[in-house]
Amino acid sequence: MEWANQLCENRQFGSKMTDSKYFTTTKKGEIFELKAELNSDKKEKKKEAVKKVIASMTVGKDVSALFPDVVNCMQTDNLELKKLVYLYLMNYAKSQPDMAIMAVNTFVKDCEDANPLIRALAVRTMGCIRVDKITEYLCEPLRKCLKDEDPYVRKTAAVCVAKLHDINAQLVEDQGFLDTLKDLISDSNPMVVANAVAALSEIAESHPNSNLLDLNPQSINKLLTALNECTEWGQIFILDCLANYTPRDDRESQSICERVTPRLSHANSAVVLSAVKVLMKFMEMLPKDLDYYSTLLKKLAPPLVTLLSAEPELQYVALRNINLIVQKRPEILKHEMKVFFVKYNDPIYVKLEKLDIMIRLASQANIAQVLAELKEYATEVDVDFVRKAVRAIGRCAIKVEQSAERCVSTLLDLIQTKVNYVVQEAIVVIKDIFRKYPNKYESVIATLCENLDSLDEPEARAAMIWIVGEYAERIDNADELLESFLEGFHDESTQVQLQLLTAIVKLFLKKPTETQELVQQVLSLATQDSDNPDLRDRGYIYWRLLSTDPVAAKEVVLAEKPLISEETDLIEPTLLEELICHIGTLASVYHKPPSAFVEGSRGVMHKRLPARTGSGESTESPDVGTAAGGSAPEAAPSIIPSQGDLLGDLLNLDMAPPTTSGPPPPTTGMQMGGMDLLGGGLDSLMGDESEPLGGDIGGSPAMGAGFGAAPAVMPASLNAPVGGGLGDLFDLGGVGMPMGAYIPPKIVWLPAMKAKGLEISGTFARRAGVIQMELILTNKAMSVMTDFAIQFNRNSFGLAPAGPLQVLTPLGPNQTIEVSLPLSTVGPVMKMDPLNNLQVAVKNNIDVFYFSCQYPISMLFVEDGKMERQVFLATWKDIPNDNESQFQIKDCHLNSDAASSKLQGSNIFTIAKRTVEGQDMLYMSIKLSNGIWVLAELRVQAGNSNYTISLKCRAPEVSQCVFQCYEAVLKN
Repeated sequence: MEWANQLCENRQFGSKMTDSKYFTTTKKGEIFELKAELNSDKKEKKKEAVKKVIASMTVGKDVSALFPDVVNCMQTDNLELKKLVYLYLMNYAKSQPDMAIMAVNTFVKDCEDANPLIRALAVRTMGCIRVDKITEYLCEPLRKCLKDEDPYVRKTAAVCVAKLHDINAQLVEDQGFLDTLKDLISDSNPMVVANAVAALSEIAESHPNSNLLDLNPQSINKLLTALNECTEWGQIFILDCLANYTPRDDRESQSICERVTPRLSHANSAVVLSAVKVLMKFMEMLPKDLDYYSTLLKKLAPPLVTLLSAEPELQYVALRNINLIVQKRPEILKHEMKVFFVKYNDPIYVKLEKLDIMIRLASQANIAQVLAELKEYATEVDVDFVRKAVRAIGRCAIKVEQSAERCVSTLLDLIQTKVNYVVQEAIVVIKDIFRKYPNKYESVIATLCENLDSLDEPEARAAMIWIVGEYAERIDNADELLESFLEGFHDESTQVQLQLLTAIVKLFLKKPTETQELVQQVLSLATQDSDNPDLRDRGYIYWRLLSTDPVAAKEVVLAEKPLISEETDLIEPTLLEELICHIGTLASVYHKPPSAFVEGSRGVMHKRLPARTGSGESTESPDVGTAAGGSAPEAAPSIIPSQGDLLGDLLNLDMAPPTTSGPPPPTTGMQMGGMDLLGGGLDSLMGDESEPLGGDIGGSPAMGAGFGAAPAVMPASLNAPVGGGLGDLFDLGGVGMPMGAYIPPKIVWLPAMKAKGLEISGTFARRAGVIQMELILTNKAMSVMTDFAIQFNRNSFGLAPAGPLQVLTPLGPNQTIEVSLPLSTVGPVMKMDPLNNLQVAVKNNIDVFYFSCQYPISMLFVEDGKMERQVFLATWKDIPNDNESQFQIKDCHLNSDAASSKLQGSNIFTIAKRTVEGQDMLYMSIKLSNGIWVLAELRVQAGNSNYTISLKCRAPEVSQCVFQCYEAVLKN
């Protein structure tokens, strides 16, 4: 807290006596006495009284009643007393905003004081008082302090701009403070530069799309000059800012690296990590054959090694960062293996992290000393560490092929110790070694089988069962071993049950005559006696395979398995790149992007490393096709899935027209309330043919209406008047008649070059309560096209054709036909990404073609979506605040009545409207076809083209799609 920091600063002004006396008073009527002392004519007595007040405040006593008396003490030349009063003000101004205005004149006067310390103190305190009424008075003093002759005042004022922006962003922009802040980057004082950069970075974080830090070679040069002279925290701000810059070419990149490299020897570990982040990023642009590149690699190792001599907590942070660096550039630390050897007094979290890095650095050159260390660790007393050490031996075997034999030998030695948890971990890793090196180390199976009885952990039991099933032909008593597991089948974990089922089927395929009873027993246990859907489905698949085509079963079950990769736990490359850009922050410790754990980070910009120049690698960013300012319908991403994505659902579809044509059955909120947005539910893998084996295969049970569907009849309690909050909604004054529903323009969904000459364009519309898919089919081939049919994959809202695709005449070359396909919302449901993605298969006499399109979610807004006012109030309060999302709709020039009319055409109903301080607030409700309700508050300010919309919904996944619909409807 700011006031706590200032309290520490005040120690330099403390009297020679101890301050403990201020904390020891327990007298009654203390507030009354303090009031009298604060109004004393004696300066010394007044100062003592203020100290007692601050002491009481510090230990949690409420001394807000003394607010006017303490404020009266502001009129003083004594810096110590002024600081104490300002501390008090910061703490209590929010609870006494009207009284706090009394202090404004003193603030303004202090901002022009001859003493720069008082000027800085005044502007800093005003920035810390988070009261709206005071902010407007802060502007003029702040403007003067930003241009003050003293650098201490300027640097304090720079931080104050960021604080003011947090309270009132619009005010800061209107007053031009952001431009003044940008000018301070060229200041002659390095600390002013650092604070200006810190303030701009802080503001830019809340506005990720704004280009506040307009970095160019000239401003970068100024930052690098300031870097050498400012404090350590100033250096961190500047280095973090540099990390966001993308150099024009490798020469500029090298120049920046040369000037940042001296920071690697700084005493502060945060400065070191920030410098490493900049160098790791800019190294991407340096050609690998450059001499400087190899020099830089050598310079990065010593500072990272030095970080490991700090206390354990700092070591852990350093190790988590090093873990990322080693994954990106293992060559930096390839000669520093010994630094990561575990010490006996390391805490467990440091030990485990060191172990992970040791494996990443393991190579043919150092594998001998690594294995010797790991074998030593496997005899430690810490169980978790021993387990990890045994697994590490297995990972070394998989990573360094030349060491595999030595690793297996080491693991066998450990098995001979007969320590239970060591044996179990060893069996798990030997299974992986068998997968990596088939037909090489199977001679050890006999030793493994000797320890069968001691296995009690699911993972170890599953690994042993896999080994027995995979090598059943080499184990004489394989059937007896598997039968021993079968005795307690229902007591085993799912992992063991699944593995046992597969192993026995493998055994049957290898020794069919001897194990027929065993396989029948396990299939019966899995399908008839088990309520686990995964186990049951797998059992039915094996049963069907074995009963219909044993040869096919053999090809499927005993197929050659792909070798496992040497590094299965590497971070995915694009995520690794983003984490490298966040070295030295919490993201690098969690190994997660900031958006995964920072609340309200919807607008977080995902950082990427720059592309290497001159290396022949593609410089195209993965998201190069995404428009920055929200995508217009024409720029909708083309998500054409590979055929493999759709084979399971689309290839085997019956493309014949439905037997019944006519309107789809009406869907009630209760029917569709169980929409499975989270992708749960069980899907039959067998189709209708598997019914004779058991009627309950697959299919998803109804999930109930708990996902946000409004009940058909509202409880009586909701109809009672609800006070507070939205309770004072006024009547709908002046809301106009609804306009027509918004229909997006048609776009090409399937280009002719991907569909053997058939081009499909289209859009979606909702007319008279029926969803229509409007298609334009164009034949750009030389042959006639006939026999058209269409089918959809499972999707988030159960969209499905309500009738056949009516192409009544053959489609000749260069002919175009428009078709309207009615849709229902009673199809199978599966959560898609994005939520409104629709995967489609179209068949004609030539082939089956696949494409994806995205439908506007407004097509699902139903006509009975207008909620009663009291129900709206109760529902708004009932939905948790965590489910509320806020968005900005920019460049919209409609007034509130026109906006309401336009939205009502798309079944977005205005419940009420009120005007507060010139701002119209529209309260709206939407009901989706599956019964989900979305409540909205739209704020329209006269003369301001930016609207603010807040959305509340029990299924917050839909909020982003609903916002996109608002934007599309209002702007078209």
